[in-house]
Amino acid sequence: MQPAYEAILTETRERVGLIRFNRPKQLNALNDTMMRELGEALLAFDADDSIGVIVLTGSEKVFAAGADIVGMKDFSFTDVYRSDYFTRGWLTLRQVRKPVIAVVTGYALGGGCEVAMMCDMIIAGENARFGQPEIKLGIIPGAGGTQRLPLAVGKAKAMDLLYTGRTIDAQEADRIGLVSRVVPAAQALDLALEVAAEIASFPLPALMMLKESVNRAYESPLSEGLLFERRMVHALFATEDQKEGMAAFVEKRKPGFRHR
Repeated sequence: MQPAYEAILTETRERVGLIRFNRPKQLNALNDTMMRELGEALLAFDADDSIGVIVLTGSEKVFAAGADIVGMKDFSFTDVYRSDYFTRGWLTLRQVRKPVIAVVTGYALGGGCEVAMMCDMIIAGENARFGQPEIKLGIIPGAGGTQRLPLAVGKAKAMDLLYTGRTIDAQEADRIGLVSRVVPAAQALDLALEVAAEIASFPLPALMMLKESVNRAYESPLSEGLLFERRMVHALFATEDQKEGMAAFVEKRKPGFRHR
């Protein structure tokens, strides 16, 4: 029997553990509760010898629309620094030793895009949309967006996306190497479960060693970059433009940034 969670749903499909974001009214905005529960579910599946692969998804319309701006717009620098915001729960994906596949249909923006990039593979529906729009709120990505995106798509494309905050479709995401496969949205989860079942049929120790070996090459210089990025996003909570950007988002108006 699966545990009862408030912001996610979990189930098992033979050797595949499935986790779904489940805050539909908030477009699966990533708050503390959701990220804590995600971390708990990931670690539970990772410790379960009957599970070989984990699949993470949202709904057909939205994977995750980003971090919960309503919940953090009034935070101060001290608040985010002392709590080490974007750490608890967010970094659990890096601890998981088993393969993790993200299934993205609909929007994966901001923190949602960052969570997808933390996974080992991204299978995208044709309706998927990706972006890091944090600059429009007066901040920068704080859960790996400035670090993983350049590694995934190259500096030039990453700077384009980060500077403009624009959203790209699944086809462009595929061309630049952000996603593994693009399939019809209605088939994305079923295909991912088939892929996961195939992968889960392979020897788990070999899969774990394979993942560790790839990540050793991919992430060796990443830790310091992630810490620097997190401190920078913490520091931006001391700026006027962060307050204005998040207030404007909540009030559904255009922000009036003053560049200070």
